[in-house]
Amino acid sequence: MLERWYALHSKPRKEDAVWQQVRSHGFKAFYPRILAQPANPRARQVKPYFPGYLFVRVDLDQVSQSTFTWMPFANGLVRCGDTPSDVPDELISAIRRHVDAINNAGGEVFYNVKPGDTVLIKSGPFADCEAIFDTRLSGNDRVRVLLTLLNDRQVPLELSVGQIRRKE
Repeated sequence: MLERWYALHSKPRKEDAVWQQVRSHGFKAFYPRILAQPANPRARQVKPYFPGYLFVRVDLDQVSQSTFTWMPFANGLVRCGDTPSDVPDELISAIRRHVDAINNAGGEVFYNVKPGDTVLIKSGPFADCEAIFDTRLSGNDRVRVLLTLLNDRQVPLELSVGQIRRKE
């Protein structure tokens, strides 16, 4: 059998530790990460693109699956039934290109928005309305924007990051 890519599941927020373990065993690994500008300045500046997962390239005829099951901080290879599911090389290449494009653009698209920038609301009851970006909120990627209503009154709205995009 040949070497193939497999998804390796890590324990929550232990992707970095599993990546170090995989590399210390001499396995090829791909751990897609993107640049982040978290609301909390003490938080990680780089975050996993697939939280809880990374990819390892091995020949399972040469390496026991239990290596990954018993590896510290790992939960083993992703399986379909009893068989580990391999990930096509083309998909790994596409993920690499996509992650590189995000990082070359300075990180997630959202992070080029600054307070005072005009944004467009993409979905929800205010879809297609313009608003002014105010701030990121702590928690699960939420933001506050200011929507101008009648009499130029600005009303704060809390939205998910995915609901806005910078107006060009």
